Amino acid sequence: MKEFLPVLRSSVLLSGISEEELISMLACLDVKTKSYPKDAFLFRAGDTAESIGLVLSGTVLIIQEDVWGNRNIISKATPGQTFAAAYACAPGSVMDVSVSAETPVTVMFLNVNRVMHTCPSACARHSRIILNLLGELAEKNLRFAEKLTHIGQRTTRAKLMSYFSAEAQRLGRCEFDIPFSRQQLADYLAVERSGLSLELGKMQREGLLKFHKNHFILKADASSVRFRP
Repeated sequence: MKEFLPVLRSSVLLSGISEEELISMLACLDVKTKSYPKDAFLFRAGDTAESIGLVLSGTVLIIQEDVWGNRNIISKATPGQTFAAAYACAPGSVMDVSVSAETPVTVMFLNVNRVMHTCPSACARHSRIILNLLGELAEKNLRFAEKLTHIGQRTTRAKLMSYFSAEAQRLGRCEFDIPFSRQQLADYLAVERSGLSLELGKMQREGLLKFHKNHFILKADASSVRFRP
């Protein structure tokens, strides 16, 4: 576990906790570590979750699939990020999403009962992790609401512009990398990949943006972009 300490300390869930405290707290939280190959399912829709997953290495996709195999990407979790927290915090709730390994991954699972109920000494670090969890759940809700705004747009171009605008505002700049491949971006925005690629090409020819693979530069008037503080 020591080799993953830098990742754990970078996690929002474990922020504000010293390395020494973190090491002793992991035993208190009854953590389990497990590795999965690429494309393996960590959770499937219909499962229940009793633990919060925290990615130590690799990446996972949180997805929804219909009976015909059509896929909608809800989000992606990279090292230091969590998944399944909302389901774990609602005992007995059935997951309506699946979690799959985009790459080979190593994940740490934290028993939600140990997280939500303070230890007998009610140590400050335990209270800290509960506050961090609340903040992270709120942030995920905001990002999901943002996604609904994107996919609620009427056209593929409008969806792309909504997504790119939100990324620029969130990062505070008009040049950035996105975490999705073309197919993943199409799945995230609920559009066909061919239509998405066609629209990106049109937008580049019209001078709205430039891109190479997952690197994008928005050709917007900087004074017109309201960056978040």
